[in-house]
Amino acid sequence: MEETQLRQQVTALRDRVDEVVLGQQGLVTGMVVALLTPGHVLLEGAPGTAKTLLVRALAAGLGVPTARIQFTPDLMPGDITGSPIYNEATRAFEFRPGPIFTSLLLADEINRTPPKTQSALLEAMAEGRVTVDGTSYPLPEVFLVAATANPIEYEGTYTLPEAQLDRFFVKLPVATPAREVEAEVVGAHLAGFDPAALDLGPAVTSGEAIVQARGAVGQVSVDPAVTAYCVDIAAFTRTASGVRLGASPRGSIDLAKGARAWAWLRGSTFVTPDDVKALAPIVLTHRISLRPEAELDGVTQQSVVSAALANVPVPR
Repeated sequence: MEETQLRQQVTALRDRVDEVVLGQQGLVTGMVVALLTPGHVLLEGAPGTAKTLLVRALAAGLGVPTARIQFTPDLMPGDITGSPIYNEATRAFEFRPGPIFTSLLLADEINRTPPKTQSALLEAMAEGRVTVDGTSYPLPEVFLVAATANPIEYEGTYTLPEAQLDRFFVKLPVATPAREVEAEVVGAHLAGFDPAALDLGPAVTSGEAIVQARGAVGQVSVDPAVTAYCVDIAAFTRTASGVRLGASPRGSIDLAKGARAWAWLRGSTFVTPDDVKALAPIVLTHRISLRPEAELDGVTQQSVVSAALANVPVPR
């Protein structure tokens, strides 16, 4: 498939989801960039802001299978990955795959389950496979975890470990829509709109096209000076005042890869510093851990990234 046609299909996917999830264009674009990079997405926002609908609409537009796991305090790792089951007929244990064996996995309210269960996703997110009892099982080539999380101050939530957070390519805040958009959403529901029974129509692209698009993204040129710019921004977050833990080298890698996907999506053959600046807030913010005294002084992860973009010299 020609590159222009690939970009048209990916753009059509973004537009299709925009038609369903109103007023969240930035959120939808972030999900599409994650598909192209590829990477995984952490969606943080209050309940009732269409996070589940977003993942369903994206899967429908792609025509790929999707699964949903409701994370609860009593959820076990085997409930995610699957586990060996004894077969009476064969008198042997057989592996029964869990819901993680899908293309788009909605990990709903991931921070309502203890870190031990959260960590069941680590290998899958980093390596695209699941290992159970010493045997590895590959996941689909198009595999994206979209995890939703309630703000940490909500009752019954657990803090996500740093290793878990670092596996997410981006963290996308899900805000309440603007008044006009919310009125439109309410009106649609009063007119009979039912998200649970939504028919999103035929797919506008496919998993195979996404894989091809990833190959095209890999051909986008990244100047060594822009690569160094990504590294310097991440390094700034490690030495900034009040920071306990800054962005890891994986953060630098994801920033460069994400900027390349964003450049391809807008039709460019090379990455500019502006592409890096556009992706830095959503790629790096969740990888920064602050000292308690810095939080008391009003320092935020967002302000650290903003300081990095303001102080790191921009390559010409």
